[in-house]
Amino acid sequence: MDAPAELVKLLQLSDRREPAVTEIAVWVALGIIQGRLRPGQDLNSVQFAQQFGTSRTPVREALQILESDGLVEMRARKRPRVASFSPEQIREIFFLRAHLMSALAQKAAEKATDSDIAELNAIVESLRRYGSVGNDDRYLWVHYNFFDAIVTISGNGTARGILNSLFLQTLPVRQALSRPARLAESLDYAELILEAFQRRDGQMASLMVSRSIQAALEAIERGGLPSTERSVLSRAGGDWSAGPSRSNRTGGLSNVAAVE
Repeated sequence: MDAPAELVKLLQLSDRREPAVTEIAVWVALGIIQGRLRPGQDLNSVQFAQQFGTSRTPVREALQILESDGLVEMRARKRPRVASFSPEQIREIFFLRAHLMSALAQKAAEKATDSDIAELNAIVESLRRYGSVGNDDRYLWVHYNFFDAIVTISGNGTARGILNSLFLQTLPVRQALSRPARLAESLDYAELILEAFQRRDGQMASLMVSRSIQAALEAIERGGLPSTERSVLSRAGGDWSAGPSRSNRTGGLSNVAAVE
C-alpha cells in the first residue's frame, strides 16, 4: 500500500520490524483520515486479521499505536472503535496547536539561518505548485512539513511529539480545508510566515502561525462544527480571525500589521 511518508513518520512506524503492523496501522489511519472509517465505528480485530492474512497480535499492536495518537479508542471487553471528538474538543486541540506552534515560530524565526530560510522557501514553493493544480492531498502533507520544519528550527524536540499527536487528531475533520478558496488562504499564510522568517521577525511569525491555525479551525467550523459560539482560540487570545485577503497581499507583512 502506498502511504504518505509523512503519515509513516507521524505514526513513528519507520522502525517497526513487523511489516504487518505498519500495513494495518496505515490502512486504518488512512481510513479514518479519508472518512472511510467513521467516528465511533467499531474496528473488528478478527476481520482485520483475516483481511491482512495475519494473527490478531499485529492488529492489536497497530490499534494500540493509533490509540496512543488519539485516533482509536480501546475499551475493556469491547471492540476498539474510531475515536470521536466533540466540537469543543476539536477547538481545544486547535487552541493548543496554535499556542504551542506560535511560541516555537517566534523562537525559530529569531534563530533561523540562511539555510533554514532556504528550506522553508523550497517547501512554500512546493505548496504553490500543489495548490495551483488543486492537489489537496499532497498540499496537506507538504504543509505539515512546513510546520515541522519550523519545529526543527526552533530546536524543541519535545514539542514535536505533542504537535504530531495533536495534528493527527485534527485530520479526520480536515475535509473542509481542501476547498480551492481555503487552499489559497492557507498558501497566503504560508507566504506571510516565510516573509516573517526572512525578516527574522519572531513576533510576526508567531502571529501569522496563530492566525493560520485559527483560519483552519474557522474553515472546519463552517464545514459542520457549531458556529453559534466563538471558538476557544478567539475567547482565549483575542480576535485572530483577520486573514490575509488578496487585497492585502501586495504589501506583504506591512499591510497585515496594519490590519492587526
